[in-house]
Amino acid sequence: MDFFAFDDVYLERLRSGDFRTEQHFVSYFSELIRLKLRSRVPSTEIVDELKQEIFVRVFSTLRSAAGIRQASRLGAFVNSVCNNVLLEHYRSSSRTTPLQEDEDAPEIPDSKVDILGTVMSKQIAGRVRSVLETLSERDRRLLKEIFLEERDKDAVCRDFQVDRGYLRVLLHRAKQTFKSQFLKEEAGASARSGSE
Repeated sequence: MDFFAFDDVYLERLRSGDFRTEQHFVSYFSELIRLKLRSRVPSTEIVDELKQEIFVRVFSTLRSAAGIRQASRLGAFVNSVCNNVLLEHYRSSSRTTPLQEDEDAPEIPDSKVDILGTVMSKQIAGRVRSVLETLSERDRRLLKEIFLEERDKDAVCRDFQVDRGYLRVLLHRAKQTFKSQFLKEEAGASARSGSE
């Protein structure tokens, strides 16, 4: 793929809605976005939905009063929008995953669902739950409230009786502890599956 150098004239045509420039822009970034999403999202349908959402947000921002004004930042901006949309997708997917499942209820697989991706997601969710249980009450509560429940950070600060600066410190420590425990859990799972 040839890399394109964006200039101010191109950016102004894009902001003004020039059809050919928009076509070029979408064509240029579509493959890059698809490559990035394909490695992180199991379904091509979801990849296409996320890609459309990315372009909607990019064009909306470009045409807003506070939009991009430097052509050299266009690629980085598209990449950051892609990252944000991907994170939102992960969050919304994790909210739909129940914390405790009814083991007696049979699941009927949908032929359109990626079975392997679903199984892997459930295994990872199970590992996350088990790792959370190994953490201290404070760390577990903090991670759940910030990442799973997506509570307002000011409300979390009030509950924990800390300011935003110290909340960042607590959150950093909790994430490091979680990461360390998760990696141990992964290593243990790999060792168990290797010995079977």
